[in-house]
Amino acid sequence: MADSLFQKLEYEAFRSGIRPRSQESMAWFRNKARNLRNVNREALIKDPALARARRPMLGDMLMYFYDPKTKDKLPYYDTFPLTIVVDNAPGGFYGLNLHYLPPTLRAKFLDALIETSSGGQDEGSKLRARYNLLKSSRKMRYFEPCFKRYLTRHIKGNIAKIDGPEWEIAVFLPVQRFEKANVNKVYADSRKILR
Repeated sequence: MADSLFQKLEYEAFRSGIRPRSQESMAWFRNKARNLRNVNREALIKDPALARARRPMLGDMLMYFYDPKTKDKLPYYDTFPLTIVVDNAPGGFYGLNLHYLPPTLRAKFLDALIETSSGGQDEGSKLRARYNLLKSSRKMRYFEPCFKRYLTRHIKGNIAKIDGPEWEIAVFLPVQRFEKANVNKVYADSRKILR
């Protein structure tokens, strides 16, 4: 168990009597994440609690290293996205990179997505996050700053699939890696989009 950050945090939450998907658990995981320093992304991709994905599938939550094709033209970008796959795109897929939202908004958005998912938060659950659904619901308004296109050939190395029991932990992990801007700038821009 010591090799898995996800299992370690789940165990600590269980030992503390934290009920999953509650306001208390959200605050608990957010607080734990604040105290995490220097999470090794290479090790996280290989975490035993995560499955390996050969390719992105609709409704999956994924982590991977990414080198954007048009990085020279982008104001900033995340090289370690936490993405929910929304739709197929030529040469890749459309996804919701939750790192573009501050952690509290990520959690609210994830809760809204879980309400529509198949199987709730069970192992192997899929998040139902199709573009038309996202556009049509006020609860889903947080999607706008997160909606990105990813090219499969620009994914570097392994893809880690995060199953339902680990979604709540994943949204709070401080593993975003923005280039060309700091996280405060990204969050400020995302809040402007949401106004």
